[in-house]
Amino acid sequence: MKALRSLCAFLPLLVVFLVSFVACNDTDDGSYVAPITTYEKIKGSWALKSLQQVDEIAKANSQSPSEMTLTDQFGFSTFTITLNVDANNLPTTYAVGGSAPALFASNGYWELDFPYPNANATPALIHLYSDAAKTQRTGGLYVTAVPSATQILELRLTRSTQGVPFVSYVYSLSPAN
Repeated sequence: MKALRSLCAFLPLLVVFLVSFVACNDTDDGSYVAPITTYEKIKGSWALKSLQQVDEIAKANSQSPSEMTLTDQFGFSTFTITLNVDANNLPTTYAVGGSAPALFASNGYWELDFPYPNANATPALIHLYSDAAKTQRTGGLYVTAVPSATQILELRLTRSTQGVPFVSYVYSLSPAN
């Protein structure tokens, strides 16, 4: 019985001693790799897959129809946008191509409000500028879907008056190859 008590007292000490050696080993997690930015996911040339015009006032009042497809109208089917980045994946210029009506400036400079996905799940905002110093803002596009398993980039352009949105254009884009 005395030997059993000694064993019961010794066994936990042995376990603590062995665990302390296991915990001291360094874990090799590989070398540091910078996190993937939203810039890396949305850079490049994109072609229009579909365009929806959303009547925000009708939608807010549950009126129908509140959406209209514009993809095959007014030359929108030719719409393309190229978001250029430099060697460090930092934004530089953008250019819009095709014969669609210009709903925002057809070329200029761009940057995101934050280079990573927002922690609160709000859409990122692409600021559009007319100058390289990025002081003359010409508009903005919300990034509502980022390419991942499906190669679809979704951008939303919202028009408002006195802070009240009245119409949005939802661009669904696929890689232009």
